[in-house]
This record gives sequence, structure tokens and C-alpha cells, in this order.
Amino acid sequence: VTPFDKSSLKDIERALNASDLGITPANDGSVIRLVIPALTEETRRDLAKEVKKVGENAKVAVRNIRRDAMDEAKKQEKAKEITEDELKTLEKDIQKVTDDAVKHIDDMTANKEKEILEV
Repeated sequence: VTPFDKSSLKDIERALNASDLGITPANDGSVIRLVIPALTEETRRDLAKEVKKVGENAKVAVRNIRRDAMDEAKKQEKAKEITEDELKTLEKDIQKVTDDAVKHIDDMTANKEKEILEV
């Protein structure tokens, strides 16, 4: 890292030390060198768990959006803005979009886990 302003070198180094990135900054007076260690098996497993957690959070968000869309469709049907048949069609469409999104998230999560766990 080469800072534009040399006086901010100490602040940058302090921020890098305070971050939980697992890197060690080495200050040589004009630049900060970052030593990035190789991933250990334990680190890989932790990253894979984190990917799984992010994937689950994404699926929960998609399901919450589905619930909101279903509620809105039911409100429209109750207010006679759409017919019952249109409601059923809309619910099927919403479910299909949700299923596609969840499958896409699962695929991306599995691919990223596989990529992380490869040595």
C-alpha cells in the first residue's frame, strides 16, 4: 500500500492491524507491505462456513420478499383488484421466481464452497 500522504502511514498501519483480516502490515517508512498468509485447512473450513451462512441469509431474504409479494397479491384479491384465478396464477409465478432464486443461491454457494476447499 502506497499512501498518497506519507503522514497517514501510521494511521493506515493501525487500521490494518485493528482489522480482522488475518494480514500483517510491514511499514518500511514509505510503503506498507501486506503479508498475506496461505490458507490453512482450518481457515478454509471457516470461510466455507461463512459462505454457507451468507447463502442462508440470502435465501431468508428471498423468502421474506416472497412473503411480502404473496401478502400484497392477497390484499389485491381481497380488494377485488384481481380475480381469484389471477391470484393463483400470480402465486405460482411468485413461487417459481422464488424457487429459481433459491436454486441460484444454492448453486453459487456450492460452487464457492468447492472453490474455497480446493487446495
